[in-house]
Amino acid sequence: MTGAVIAIIAAIFLWWFSTGIILLAVRKADRSGFHLETVLAGLPLLIVGVWAVAMSLTRTDVAGVYMGFLGALAIWGWIELAFLAGIVTGPVRDACLPGLSGKPRFFRAFGTVAHHELLLTVGLLGLVLASGGADNRMAVATYLILYLARIFAKLNLFFGVPRINMEFVPQRLAHLKSYFRRGPVTLAFPVAITALTALLAVCTERLWFAGSDATIVGYGLLTALAALALLEHWLMVIPLPDAKLWRWMLPAPKTMPKEER
Repeated sequence: MTGAVIAIIAAIFLWWFSTGIILLAVRKADRSGFHLETVLAGLPLLIVGVWAVAMSLTRTDVAGVYMGFLGALAIWGWIELAFLAGIVTGPVRDACLPGLSGKPRFFRAFGTVAHHELLLTVGLLGLVLASGGADNRMAVATYLILYLARIFAKLNLFFGVPRINMEFVPQRLAHLKSYFRRGPVTLAFPVAITALTALLAVCTERLWFAGSDATIVGYGLLTALAALALLEHWLMVIPLPDAKLWRWMLPAPKTMPKEER
């Protein structure tokens, strides 16, 4: 199972490193004001990701599995960069109105991220169509785990969780904080935990019974990704200093003049 161990370690490192690089790029864009330029500079990441996915579809070896995984991460990473830089967000860019609740609050909150959600969904549909009948579907499986985890996370931040890390919310998305709700967990939390635990169990079972080197590596990557998604949700209720994972590598946020605050 050496291949599985290497794959799990690789997935954890890539999750940590890619998250840190995106946060670093966004923090520097906040300091310089070059948000659109930062997103455009990241376009090669998207192009390489699409190329890697395309090349992986007909390959069933270990290299093909890693290409599909990395390609999906690259596509996802660029979309996240465009969102966090404030370029692809939604038509609503204002804070939540005082006293707003129920459906009006939900639809207004969705309006803040609608374009981002649409782009993520387009990416998923594109991978589903491209992977139809393909020998290697690693890319779409990777993207789907990320997609499900993100939907669950956003719903829990909206409905309420005890712990919300506001430290890395970019300046151009500061209005999103008003739509987060810090408080007791709601039904959305056990639903998310149950679904992600089931996903992790399936990936772990497939890894345990995997036969070829390629399937061992593939399910090792997916198992690690599912475990990280589950951990991300538990960190919404367990008081652990997860922000320290990236704080040390980021420059201090830009201090805004009093008249701009």
